[in-house]
Amino acid sequence: MVAVDQIRRWRDMLTAERDAAALYERLAAAETGERRAVLTRLAAVERRHAEHWAGKLREAGASVPARSPVSVRTRLLGRVARWWSVRAVLPLVERAERVDAGRYDNEPDAAAAMAAEERGHARTIAALIHGPGTDPRGRIARREHWHRGDRSGALRAAVFGVSDGLVSNAALVLGFAGSGSDRSVILLAGVAGLLAGAFSMAAGEYVSMSSQREMYERELAIEAQELDENPDEEREELVLLYRAKGLDRVQAQQLADRLMADRQVALDTLAREELGLDPDALGSPWSAAASSLFAFAAGALVVVVPYLFAAGTAALVTAIALFAAALIGVGAGIGALNGRSPLRSAARQLVVGGLAAAVTFGVGHAIGVTVT
Repeated sequence: MVAVDQIRRWRDMLTAERDAAALYERLAAAETGERRAVLTRLAAVERRHAEHWAGKLREAGASVPARSPVSVRTRLLGRVARWWSVRAVLPLVERAERVDAGRYDNEPDAAAAMAAEERGHARTIAALIHGPGTDPRGRIARREHWHRGDRSGALRAAVFGVSDGLVSNAALVLGFAGSGSDRSVILLAGVAGLLAGAFSMAAGEYVSMSSQREMYERELAIEAQELDENPDEEREELVLLYRAKGLDRVQAQQLADRLMADRQVALDTLAREELGLDPDALGSPWSAAASSLFAFAAGALVVVVPYLFAAGTAALVTAIALFAAALIGVGAGIGALNGRSPLRSAARQLVVGGLAAAVTFGVGHAIGVTVT
């Protein structure tokens, strides 16, 4: 017996898929040539997804609505496309597709290919937006050299680990310092915060990266299975994508045929084009965890060092000076890696980190005075 809430969920997904198909059909009606063909193909995919959910309802003995209401959003976008241009609404469609791209990732009742096809829609729309002869992912890769080179995720974990360790442990140490605690208490708090934070960050990063890698490996396995079981459908997906990028039908078919001739090349291409994954850059959980651990510890150590050699005002002033210098350095480094102004990023890091430390110092001082 199928649960009522499951029937309701299937009906909701049927309605959503029909609505998506209606949107692509309206956009196709406002276009011409290859762009119309691409949008029509996307509508057909959404109709196929809708029929999957209609089939589930029939199997469960539930009624299947003959028609589903078209949403106000779809009506509005369709009118704008017809009165103004399809290009004016495609960015909104792409954004919505990216938000909904993972809707079937954990849906046990979805067909195996549906999750990959939904993610592929956003990339096809992006190709339509950027037009012929463009490679939006290539431009992003050139701009974001940090991501391109950070195959294991270790650099990202290290940079943000330093920042987290620096701010969180500085806030902890300065909070105890503000309360007027003895040097030994402040030192103990700093070391405890360093160890707890470093291992917590490492464990969290390991679990996160492991889950992400497992999800990517599952997607690649599903893609490989689809390639073996439905090579014609996978070929058509490639043809659709390359037509959206500006190739005509014949050129897109020829390119797809060349790629599909070699299974490994086909799988690698499908992973990159449909899933947006680089099979050689899935990330290493151990590298990310180790980088996160040592980076957090390095950042957290900055405000602990002065209390290893001094006490009182001298240690406090030195800790604050080192903290400020480290904030500026980390902020400038993050800005450089992100391709933004190092000066602006350094200033932002100094203000935000300094504010956090100042608040905890003030609270510690207030508590210390009250207790005394």
